[in-house]
Amino acid sequence: MNETLKTISQRYSCRSFLDKMPSDAELTAIANAGLQAPSGMNRQHWQLIVVKNKDIISEMEAEGLRALSEFPDKALYQRIMSRGGKLFYNAPCLIMLAVKEAFPKGAELIDLGIAAQNIALAATSLGVDNVHCGFAAFCFAGGKAETFKRKLRFPEGYEVGLAVLLGYGNERGTPHAPNPKKVTVIE
Repeated sequence: MNETLKTISQRYSCRSFLDKMPSDAELTAIANAGLQAPSGMNRQHWQLIVVKNKDIISEMEAEGLRALSEFPDKALYQRIMSRGGKLFYNAPCLIMLAVKEAFPKGAELIDLGIAAQNIALAATSLGVDNVHCGFAAFCFAGGKAETFKRKLRFPEGYEVGLAVLLGYGNERGTPHAPNPKKVTVIE
């Protein structure tokens, strides 16, 4: 199996991180992999923000949990709380992917997903555990959205997309088993 396919098959979603920061060289390589992602018409409607500041991460997590607790449907909040009450699973670092709306509307989300997957696969290839984290949006759902945009230096006109949490897992996770029934071949 070639190295790319091996990396893809080994990647898993880490949901329990050690308090150990990846090196600056690793974080730079991982962010650069995100920047290498293709985008429609090469518009690159993203901004990658590497957040290593534990205080900001904690503040965002607290706000996200607060906002989530106020949603009418409590199922997601209860699930998070039953898993330890952490949106960011104690990750020491995250890459926030801020995004600017493209035309046609929604096209930027495809580009965002490709960049996030490049980040996740690059991290895995370097031995850095990771997980895509849509929960980051909850941090921006309440009254602190503009505060967090300022603290994270979002460019004007950009909104939260998602985050990729980075660090080293408490234990080695297991990649999900691929389901071959999800592939249809038309001949």
